[in-house]
Amino acid sequence: MGKNIFVYVEQRDGTLQRVGLELIGEAKRLAQSLDAQVVGVLMGSDVEPLGQTLIQHGADEVLVVDEPLLKEYTTEPYTKALTQIIKNYEPEIFLFGATSQGRDLAPRVAGRVHTGLTADCTGLEIDEESKLLLMTRPAFGGNLMATIVCKDYRPQMATVRPGIMVALPKDPARTGSVTRVPVAFSPEDQNVKIVEMHKETRKIVDITEAKILVSGGRGIGGPEGFQLLRRVADELGGEISSSRVCVENGWIESERQVGQTGKTVRPNLYLACGISGQIQHLAGMEESDLIIAINKNETAPIFGVADLGIVGDLNVILPKLVDALKAYKAQKANEVG
Repeated sequence: MGKNIFVYVEQRDGTLQRVGLELIGEAKRLAQSLDAQVVGVLMGSDVEPLGQTLIQHGADEVLVVDEPLLKEYTTEPYTKALTQIIKNYEPEIFLFGATSQGRDLAPRVAGRVHTGLTADCTGLEIDEESKLLLMTRPAFGGNLMATIVCKDYRPQMATVRPGIMVALPKDPARTGSVTRVPVAFSPEDQNVKIVEMHKETRKIVDITEAKILVSGGRGIGGPEGFQLLRRVADELGGEISSSRVCVENGWIESERQVGQTGKTVRPNLYLACGISGQIQHLAGMEESDLIIAINKNETAPIFGVADLGIVGDLNVILPKLVDALKAYKAQKANEVG
């Protein structure tokens, strides 16, 4: 099965994490240049039924390690299972999501099989001549982009940030094989014992899933500026997000940061308020369907990617936008009534 592209698909409590589906879609695109198959790798307890979902999202084959020991993620058993799969199947490329789990697991697997790992990638391509994987990631604090190749060792491994790649639509008609892979675990493999699990009940908003984002930068003036942005987002049915400077200043939580050192988003509408548009931020949102920018500075770089640019004071423009949206909703309600 050598020369194929493998994707580790993370699941939590029996729910597939979206980054795995995104990577299946990206692997399918890359596989066209290599004449390769896409193989999903799924691990956990009672997770074999999820294999067909991966087939429907583009995988040609799914390998499943389904053992009670894998019910909760612990480093050593998962590392052992993936190491065995790589040694047995010899993939050309192995992709992981750059999640907390992927960032823990991928480097350990790379060390076991003596290959390299490019972390936190934002772009993947196949070189036309060498057929090597070109792995692009931000470097030097996001001030430049580095493209890295792994010429001599296999598999070529990378972790990829969630929200960057695009999952293929689910196709119930797709077929493929789901194969259960046995792994002989020993007591020594369970070097960490989970005594008790505490699930956090606080809801963390995943801005990568939002269809509408109202995003603020330095120009909103301070944490109170997000109150105005929240009013706009509520009227639009969206979420608020921010540039890096707002997070660094403590104006908003890091989960809402967009950019190379934050999250990559692809909403239907991205309303950028008081964001100058440095390259690090643009890399995280420039694939949005519709970008509207509001900024006092008519030469702000954000206008270079915006579909609609408004030069003016957001503290004047946004309240008027809120009023206009409320009036529009009231008019629609009256028409229905």
